Amino acid sequence: MKLKLFFALFLGLINVTFSQSKIKAIKAGKLIDVISGEILKNQIILIDSNTIVGIGSNISIPKNAEIINLSNATVLPGLIDCHTHITSQPSGDYYADIFRKTPMDYAVTAHIFTKRTLEAGFTACRDVGAAAFVDVALRNAINNGEIVGPRLKVATLFIGSTGSHGDLNGFSPFLSSQFPKQMSGVADGVDELRKQVRYNVKYGADVIKFGASAGVLSEEESVGAPQYTQEEMNTIVEEAKVWGRKTCAHAHGAEAIKMAVKAGVASIEHGSFVDEEGIQLMKKYGTYLVADIYNDDYILSEYGKLGYPQKIIEKERLVGRLQRENFEKAAKAGVKIAFGSDAGVYPHGWNAKQFFYMVKFGLSPIQAIQAATINAADLLDWKDKIGSITNGKFADIIAVEGNPLENITSLEKVKFVMKDGVVYKNEIKK
Repeated sequence: MKLKLFFALFLGLINVTFSQSKIKAIKAGKLIDVISGEILKNQIILIDSNTIVGIGSNISIPKNAEIINLSNATVLPGLIDCHTHITSQPSGDYYADIFRKTPMDYAVTAHIFTKRTLEAGFTACRDVGAAAFVDVALRNAINNGEIVGPRLKVATLFIGSTGSHGDLNGFSPFLSSQFPKQMSGVADGVDELRKQVRYNVKYGADVIKFGASAGVLSEEESVGAPQYTQEEMNTIVEEAKVWGRKTCAHAHGAEAIKMAVKAGVASIEHGSFVDEEGIQLMKKYGTYLVADIYNDDYILSEYGKLGYPQKIIEKERLVGRLQRENFEKAAKAGVKIAFGSDAGVYPHGWNAKQFFYMVKFGLSPIQAIQAATINAADLLDWKDKIGSITNGKFADIIAVEGNPLENITSLEKVKFVMKDGVVYKNEIKK
């Protein structure tokens, strides 16, 4: 009697478990295989909870599966943006953004930008600089399911030298922050830099970002001059490796790019003035180029209206055209490219506007998509988790109407978004 009762309970438990199984089946009219570059037709994607467990044209759908009909759409992996500033964007008042707002102001609005980014089809991002560890809190809240947003790898504090692109420059020396000095990210010399890397890692950095060169959206004189020595750059990269972290270098200038590549960074951000020697070094070292080649249009069109100093706008005029031309040279030479938009410089959710420019300046549509999927996943050390629709990977899946391989701008209008097996958006016509 007891044995019969045991088996009855056991079988009942199996039935309950089966009935509660979180199986989804996506019917994909077209599926872009980002690894082969081919379009597969009439595919079934089986998802168990948050994981892809089956793909094919002849897969049987379990009776208890939730069916998602994307037969009239093109399906592809969730997109990945390797250069965002997801905690903020210009408000329209340049000086108020710098002097009137605190990190708490940014913290209470950042969830708006994470939601927009996810709904735009970007299911993962590398965020490369935020004040006061707002990005860490944001990442943790997303991971805990408290707010909606993409998977995040965060850099926390931008590490820059005194007077650099990462320092507050062009203003009175009597202006000062009330935060601890290390929370400014400003550090000079090998000892300070080792300590700054450790400080960033201690408080949650997944990646280390530093300023190898001057920049555009700051008021120091140069755009591309090196702002650390070779020894200092080597120290940042070496210390990051000790803690199991990759490094990325903000670098516009040709010399600064070469110095950062020699130091061993995983990626060059911007890369505006890269020369032939720098291109060959990047190929030799396997360094990724993460170039934000859309935002020149937005800066030149809008930043005067947003109250930015004319000096900054003129620096952008110097950079924009050359950056695009050099991106084309690097792409044609075979430098590894990962997608990075610099969203936050322009409105979040517009990230995909960059695809058009990547295709215009040297990439094929599939190469541009690969830059935002398998290449980006590789750069982020997430290639075993995301970046392609593959068995065993997380169910981060998007869909568009139309074919991005024929019209890359269709990625600007993502109609379906699934992250981790959860549907956040579905506007696909039945």
